[in-house]
Amino acid sequence: MDSVIASPDGLARCRWVGEDPEYLRYHDEEWGVPLHGDRALFEKMALEGFQAGLSWITILRKRPRFREVFAGFEPELVAEFGPDDVDRLMTDAGIIRNRAKIEATISNATLVRDMADGELDELMWSFAPPASDRPRPQTMAEIPAVTEESTALSKALRRRGFRFVGPTTMYALMQSTGMVDDHVEGCWRTA
Repeated sequence: MDSVIASPDGLARCRWVGEDPEYLRYHDEEWGVPLHGDRALFEKMALEGFQAGLSWITILRKRPRFREVFAGFEPELVAEFGPDDVDRLMTDAGIIRNRAKIEATISNATLVRDMADGELDELMWSFAPPASDRPRPQTMAEIPAVTEESTALSKALRRRGFRFVGPTTMYALMQSTGMVDDHVEGCWRTA
């Protein structure tokens, strides 16, 4: 199949993985695995927002530094960041230095902090389509960039004031958090 690639360890994986060790680990251990918890989902939301316009491998390589400078993505802590923190983050070459994305992450943290415990998790997962309603993609071409569910999730988050949560970004989040499983037919993860 042209949508899977044979890896050096003999396992067939989704073609987008290539041979990068961090991508291999991410594909095998995270992508498509159900993820719950407000902090964890806030982190994914923030990182997917930073990824917009960039390669996901760039974000994966910078993720340890992101976690360090964004207080482990604890919404309560990030919500307290002020202008000095934004200035500090704008000088940190270990992250993506985009003022709008940094400010959105802080603003989004405030919104998450002000939600009831578990509310973000419940809200996001309420848009996950039932697995039985989604056929397994046979090829990479069958994997959408946007779906009805990701558009609805984006709209729901935007109504609450969240930023950098467009439909394409939310579909990537849905894939990365296991709300949808887009491992293609033939990938060892589909077994």
